Amino acid sequence: MRLPTSEPQHPMTADAVSPLPRISAPRAAPPAVTAMVRLIRDSWAKSEPFIPEISQFFYGMLFTLAPATRDFFPINMEVQRGRLVRALVHIVQMVDRPDDLVPFLRQLGRDHRKFGVIPRHYEAVGTALLAALKNHLGPEWTPEVERAWAEAFTIVARAMQEAAAADVNPASWSATVLEHRRLTWDLALVRVQPDARVPYLPGQYMSVEVPQRPRLWRYLSPANAPREDNGIEFHVRAVDGGWVSRAIVSHTQPGDAWRLGPPLGRLTVDRARGRDILMIAGGTGVAPLRSILDHLSQWGDNPKVRIFYGGPTREDLYDLEELRALAAVNPWLSVIPVVERDENSPGCEQGTLAEAVTRYGAWPDHDILVSGSPAMIRSTVSRMLVAGSALDQIQYDPFTID
Repeated sequence: MRLPTSEPQHPMTADAVSPLPRISAPRAAPPAVTAMVRLIRDSWAKSEPFIPEISQFFYGMLFTLAPATRDFFPINMEVQRGRLVRALVHIVQMVDRPDDLVPFLRQLGRDHRKFGVIPRHYEAVGTALLAALKNHLGPEWTPEVERAWAEAFTIVARAMQEAAAADVNPASWSATVLEHRRLTWDLALVRVQPDARVPYLPGQYMSVEVPQRPRLWRYLSPANAPREDNGIEFHVRAVDGGWVSRAIVSHTQPGDAWRLGPPLGRLTVDRARGRDILMIAGGTGVAPLRSILDHLSQWGDNPKVRIFYGGPTREDLYDLEELRALAAVNPWLSVIPVVERDENSPGCEQGTLAEAVTRYGAWPDHDILVSGSPAMIRSTVSRMLVAGSALDQIQYDPFTID
């Protein structure tokens, strides 16, 4: 869902991407919805070359209609560019895929509460988007095209607002950094103490805002299951061009005040299903899977879990010894390290995670969890489908990109 050098951010400041793969047969969209989406996609294809101009018009209109929305964005709008416009268009184009889109929109609606978004802000966003497109499409902006965009955006906004209104949890939580420790030159472990319990489930993720980069939210996954002391551990790698991740790794200090957004995501293990589990983790994608393993370790009797943990070199497998220690006292867990270009790594399989996992076949009768960079997720899921794994076996969570 993001380029290898990008960093996940909040949809208000980033591009949205495809949500979870379908886990059941998709519902066929009504013909009217299919026609509506066709009009939207055709008109967007004509607009896409003018994203910089459309984005500039969009933000000017939005901040005029709803000046309070300016505070939702970073001070340096150059960081923003066309992200929100692309995100909105991507989501709007998915209204003919309700099985995928609706759960995704509900999560976004809950998450946007932390900005103080209210119904009139949605109306302003929709008005600004349509005005920006109309301004650049000219005669191509027909009444039929306008109606299609307006109806699709209404569907999106309604789902998000309904989810936000139904959420009884706080819009965000304050947390204090207790520990910041470099694991490698570009990777840090950060432990925070929220001021109240954050009701996340093992495997979920949440957006964070740090004092060094106000109004720039980044998604992070807790690496531990919920604890009695409410402490949360994050693993953060600094990525090229990553404004937030580089600030966290290089400048976070104990005592810093963070803000945490609502828990998101559906990556989970159902012990009651009785199916064995295959986990595939790339880089810091091991964090949400570690959280699930931490949770499972409360029981002595679990489904068998095999985790493939990979990276370019042995040094990139920063959490390998911790995983091996966990496996040593939990016989239901086995760990297979994978390296791409380090032939002098005894005990490690060679190649990409996609190659290593599919050497074992299609993994029938397994629930499969994939976590890592969007590029890694795409390549791994694609190769597993070719190898014969069924799509309804596979879980992964979407992010957005910086």
